[in-house]
Amino acid sequence: MGFDDALNKAKDLAGDNPEQVDQALDAASEQIKERTPDSVDEQVDSGVDAAREQFGQGGDDNQGR
Repeated sequence: MGFDDALNKAKDLAGDNPEQVDQALDAASEQIKERTPDSVDEQVDSGVDAAREQFGQGGDDNQGR
């Protein structure tokens, strides 16, 4: 399976389970932020927003940033 195939499969799964994907991205973001300096928080948020867009969920505008 190539990268594009894996990405498409992940998108399909994300479309079927948007709440779980959202929770997983939030949890991953928090874990990364806890383990890295505060100076990279903005980049982490940008990465999470990009992941949400890749999975067809749009950016995360409700995090209270």
